[in-house]
Amino acid sequence: MKFVKNHLMFILPLMAILLGVEFYLVFDRTTDSYEKTLKEGYTMLVVTKKPVTLQKLKVLNKHIANIKAIEREQIISEVIQGVSKENKKEILAALPYFYNVGLDSYLGTLQIKQIQYGLEKDPNIKRVETFGSSYSSAYRLFSFIKFLLKVFIGFMGMVSLFLIVKQIEVWKYTHRERMEIMEIFGAPLILRSGILFKVAISDAFIATFFVSGIFFYVKFIWATQSGINLIVHKQNELFQVADMIILLGIALLLVVMAVYSVVTSSRGAQE
Repeated sequence: MKFVKNHLMFILPLMAILLGVEFYLVFDRTTDSYEKTLKEGYTMLVVTKKPVTLQKLKVLNKHIANIKAIEREQIISEVIQGVSKENKKEILAALPYFYNVGLDSYLGTLQIKQIQYGLEKDPNIKRVETFGSSYSSAYRLFSFIKFLLKVFIGFMGMVSLFLIVKQIEVWKYTHRERMEIMEIFGAPLILRSGILFKVAISDAFIATFFVSGIFFYVKFIWATQSGINLIVHKQNELFQVADMIILLGIALLLVVMAVYSVVTSSRGAQE
């Protein structure tokens, strides 16, 4: 029972870290599509004195991906009702050209402002409307959620790592006599601490297996039975095989660093 308890004291904090990493990976994948929706749904209104081409605007700013001209007749359709053809031509001649301009990526409000200032420096461009308020509020809310998730994962990771180090210190105390005898006979540090590395690495595999199992269950069983349309549509993004490799790599890196820091720090203290 004590054996199981000792391993759970190591595996559970490591699982907490891996769960946080996997939650972030899932969140990042699912929000990529949201970013794409925001990008595709966002356009700036550019008003020019003369007709302009996409190539011309791309020269002014590389983030401009597409433009769509707004029919000027539609803009003044209500105004020119009952107006003679000659007056209609004069009104159209005096009217500037309007374009909806799309961007190539999801940009922050500062970058959008820079694009606006850059475009308005061109003498052919009369005005650029960025519709910043609605875009800015969505962007800030999205960035804030991402920031909170990173802070939470970072805090949880630090606490869990502290518990992992403490458990390794317990293991080291348990195997202290054996390690001291090996040190007397001149065994190198890695060999003396081999039992700690072995136990920690095996627990890293177990923690990765459990976390992957949880997300496999969420993806293939819970998501299907949940009846939540958003989750059903995003089912393929909940967990991927590559995630298992990432989680295992992070777990191994953390436990090796933790064991190494414990054995080297105590060695320094003894010296």
